[in-house]
Amino acid sequence: MAPINFNLIGSTFKYGEEDAQEELLDLLELFGDSQPESQITDINGVVVAYTNLDAFQIIDSVRQLVKNEPWRVRYVLRLIPIESVVYTKLEDMAKAVRNLTPKMHVQDTFRITVERRHTLMEPEDIIVTLASQIDNKVDLKNPNWIVLVEIIGALTGISILKPDQIFRSVIEKRNSSNSYNATK
Repeated sequence: MAPINFNLIGSTFKYGEEDAQEELLDLLELFGDSQPESQITDINGVVVAYTNLDAFQIIDSVRQLVKNEPWRVRYVLRLIPIESVVYTKLEDMAKAVRNLTPKMHVQDTFRITVERRHTLMEPEDIIVTLASQIDNKVDLKNPNWIVLVEIIGALTGISILKPDQIFRSVIEKRNSSNSYNATK
């Protein structure tokens, strides 16, 4: 099974991949993509998808949907927008990061987060290599940007995103519940 090019990574609980894939495709169609694609990966709990829509806008749309209709998102536990997919090679990852860094301003800070699945690459090697591509200052606790490296075997998804640009259903449902209780 050849991997699709993807711009979203979804996670779910183990053995929930088919339900999460179906839910993700339904959500993408609901938001206006008539031909989204998705694939269950070899990694438990991980599905990837490709949409013609803006992946960052999808995060906002899912967040808004959960706020209004929390029961509509049951299987997708986390959803991450991906800006670049490369082979899992340090030089390819470094080039992708170099191409994405112009979105950061000179005074912005960053943190590199590496999620490794099915690879023997050491996170320290990845972080040192990628950090050398970025002139900005590091802030591990409260960065303006997260350089997110999602390794899924032979392919790696990379994004430079704001900390709030990852959808986490548990947090979103808790937040929407708290805002509902505050209005009572």
